[in-house]
Amino acid sequence: MKRFPSIKKGQDFQIVYGEKKSYANKELVMYVRQTGQTGRRIGISVSKRVGNSVVRHRVTRLIRECFRLNQERLTTGLDIVVVARAAAAVSDYKNIERAYLHLCGLHNIFRESK
Repeated sequence: MKRFPSIKKGQDFQIVYGEKKSYANKELVMYVRQTGQTGRRIGISVSKRVGNSVVRHRVTRLIRECFRLNQERLTTGLDIVVVARAAAAVSDYKNIERAYLHLCGLHNIFRESK
């Protein structure tokens, strides 16, 4: 089984935050950095403001699934950090996915269709 391509180190999160280019909507905030490598990685941050550990892990799983199902639509060589807002705690998968794809469109990271 392949490992999930995620950002784990705090230093890597800080590098992506350092790009200072973010877009946000009601549920999520997204930071994107071009890496020049071949893969795509995602880092997910869900603070205690969102809810207890059960809620935070649920939101994390939903965001990870949005990334997994839509990663082929994105350009390669990206580090993406998604920060969940408090409204994400009561959102279902469809709303989280809509918010995620909206932010991907704002960052203009969709692959060109051929």
